Order: sequence, then C-alpha cells, then structure tokens
Amino acid sequence: MGMGGLPTIPPLPSKAPMPAVSFHQVSKVYEGARGKLQALDQVSFDIHQGEFFGLLGPNGAGKTTLISVLAGLSRATSGTVTVMGHDVVNDYAAARKSLGIVPQELVFDPFFSVRESLRIQSGYFGVRNNGAWIDELLAELGLSDKADANMRQLSGGMKRRVLVAQALVHRPPVIVLDEPTAGVDVELRQTLWRFVARLNREGHTVLLTTHYLEEAEALCGRIGMLKQGRLVALDKTAALLAGTASTMLRFKTDSTLPSEMAADARVTGRIVQLKVVDSNAVEAALTALRTAGVAVEDLEIGRADLEDVFLEIMTAAGEPAGATA
Repeated sequence: MGMGGLPTIPPLPSKAPMPAVSFHQVSKVYEGARGKLQALDQVSFDIHQGEFFGLLGPNGAGKTTLISVLAGLSRATSGTVTVMGHDVVNDYAAARKSLGIVPQELVFDPFFSVRESLRIQSGYFGVRNNGAWIDELLAELGLSDKADANMRQLSGGMKRRVLVAQALVHRPPVIVLDEPTAGVDVELRQTLWRFVARLNREGHTVLLTTHYLEEAEALCGRIGMLKQGRLVALDKTAALLAGTASTMLRFKTDSTLPSEMAADARVTGRIVQLKVVDSNAVEAALTALRTAGVAVEDLEIGRADLEDVFLEIMTAAGEPAGATA
C-alpha cells in the first residue's frame, strides 16, 4: 500500500530496445529440376544494436542465402526479417537504407572514377552534400591518392576498398561484411578492421561472415553458427570458447601418427593438435608418441581457439571433421 492507504502502482516494465536486425522463423526453399533444396530452415535470432556479430558455417550452410534475404536480393519462402524495425519486404526502401553491405564479389562500374562512384552511390540513397564524409572514407581506407582514378585502373585490393566505401557512404546504422577480407593483403585487412572497429565503437552494428575464424574470435562479441540451413549455435564468443573448448596439445612432426591418435587429431600440414583434458592425458599422449617413434618439434600446450570450437560443434551437428568455415 502507498501513502494514505492507496495501492502502490508498480512501474511499467522497461521496453527492450529494438534489435538492429531480426530473423524470425526464416526458411528458404529453392525448387529446380532435381527437386527442392532447403537452404534455410526456421532460422531465428536477433542482432542487438551496437553489436559486432559473427555468422559462421561451412560452405553451403546458408550464410549467403540469409544475407541475400536480409538485403532484399532474395525473398524468404516463409518467416520475416527486419532491419531497425523495417520489414525487408513490406518496407524495403527504409530497410535497405539502414544497411551498408560489402559483398563477396568485386562488382563495380568501369566508367567512373572512385570519387564519382561514391557520389553516385550517395545519390542512390538520397544523401546530398556528402563530400566531407566521402573524403574521410577515402582517407580512412587508403584511397585518397586513387580518388580520381578510373575504377578499371585499380587492383583487386583497391576495388575491394571502394566496395567498403560504397557500403558506408550513406552512414548506415547496420554494416554487413560478407567475406570482406577473402583474398586481400594484410595491409587492407588491418586497415579495414581498424576502421570498422571505430564505427562499431561509435554505435554502428556490424554483421560479419568470414572464413578466417581468428578474425571472428578477435572481433565478434557474439557468434551464430549455421549448418545445413539451421542455427546450431548462438552465444557470446567467450561462452562458446569456455563451454566447448578444452586444452590442446600442439606440435609439429614429419612422422605418421599412431592410428588411434590420428583418429582424434586435427592435422594441418606438419601441425598436429590433440585435445587433452588434464596433465595425465598430456603424459599419456607424449608416451604414445615416444613409443611410436614420432619425432616432435615445437611442443606447446594452450587453450583451444574458435576453430576448435567450430569443428567440435559442426561434428556434433553431423558435419565431417574437416568442414571449412
């Protein structure tokens, strides 16, 4: 009871902030001469405003299909997708204006200079007097000295930088990076992540797909994993590492591993990784290696990384152990 015997009115529950991106029961079925292909199967998750979110999965898992649905390039068979509250089908223009998408493919207009391309892209989104931001994008992405060069004259890495600039030219609240560093040099990779990390700190939401799992581990606060069109993992990066990973024994060798050890090992060239739960397991593994005459170099013990987590989750979901992210 409140003052004077009047009942106390409980405060209204605070409304949860609107997600930057929301996928709800999204399915996509392709039909062809060979029958139906279920590319996405009831995928549901939200990406919060200001998040740096990673979307991982083996080739053919449905990542590109999901992004195509998000971008409005493909329509879901069922389910809904929203960007900053705008439905990507019923409110396409507003949803698309809220997105900046860096595609996998190098798509460019060969008839314009870099600066002209960015001005035209600004016009697509109705943004005027954008010269100062264009200059900042050119400087941040190392394109200032290429501003007046024709797009045809640029190397593949420079064209990739222009695609990033085009995606950001209208200052979208949500940035989608679909394999942005595939096949690019180390300098561009570091330049891109430095700039995108700054935009994320300033409040932009980032959705990243990448084959480089070390990038996802370093950059993403939360990660979702797709396998055969279904969401098989969704958690904070730290929780995935803590809950799934274990201690790993790593070493290099030119020798053939004992068959019972090879079955549980992850071998990349000369590098071997073995899961070990405690010191007794380490001692047993080293004893087995000595008994088999396996010469070991650069022996170390460390925590598992996101690649170990990814392989373990994919294997548990029925994916072969050698699946590629």
